[in-house]
Amino acid sequence: MLRSMYSGVSGMRGFQTKLDVIGNNIANVNTVGFKSGRVMFKDIMSQTVSGVTAPVDGESAGVNAKQIGLGVSIGSIDTLHTAGSAQTTNNPLDLRLDGDGFFLVKMTPDQDMPYLTRAGDFHMDAAGNLVTSDGLFVCDSAGDPITIDTENVTAFTISQDGTIVQKLADGTTENGVQVGVGKVVNPEGLEKIGGNLYRMTLNANPDGELEPTTANNAEVGTGAIISGQLEMSNVDLTGEFTEMIVAQRGFQANSRIITTSDEVLQEVVNLKR
Repeated sequence: MLRSMYSGVSGMRGFQTKLDVIGNNIANVNTVGFKSGRVMFKDIMSQTVSGVTAPVDGESAGVNAKQIGLGVSIGSIDTLHTAGSAQTTNNPLDLRLDGDGFFLVKMTPDQDMPYLTRAGDFHMDAAGNLVTSDGLFVCDSAGDPITIDTENVTAFTISQDGTIVQKLADGTTENGVQVGVGKVVNPEGLEKIGGNLYRMTLNANPDGELEPTTANNAEVGTGAIISGQLEMSNVDLTGEFTEMIVAQRGFQANSRIITTSDEVLQEVVNLKR
């Protein structure tokens, strides 16, 4: 009876975590570049009441083990790095990666390891720096902050490989730096730090290293940069609400296990009367 009660408690804890993750997904349904999460469960080790008996030829048959499960625990909380839908904005500084890879941004120009993001809603500050909404510097393919010469450049466009094509004041055009992109072996190994940013970890790339590269690179496998579009959240509201119903009913069912176990314990106590 106590085993069933503690199993119910573990189930309620697990489904509470699942509801927390679902709530965060729904809250970020319109967040640019957001990647949804999911909770995977695993059973806790079972108590073996009796072990396995091997069959003996001509004498006895084999007997399976008798085991009682002790509840559930969280196996993993995954981040699903599937592509979100494209939203056309026609803003030349809005960039979307059509494939694998992340934009690289730095809090300061001399920051060693850049942060990664899929949110491409960039801006240009008064000094001509390409920055995020929070003022982080967008990096080029060398890992350095991108600065556009606003004095000599009258207009510019960004090509699919990230090259900033600048139109000069004399009417000519020239190619500037390329917007940097980072490729990660295991995107689920990245650490979320808020603000649509990820931090490198030892399980994202070998040795936790990250070499900036370019977009639309077939050798590395990075996607093309689409200017004038944003990648929206990959949250599927229909699926999230369905999972919310499952989590709610699972939470209720596990609470019934606790209630029933309590009633049985009460009956046992009443035997003394």
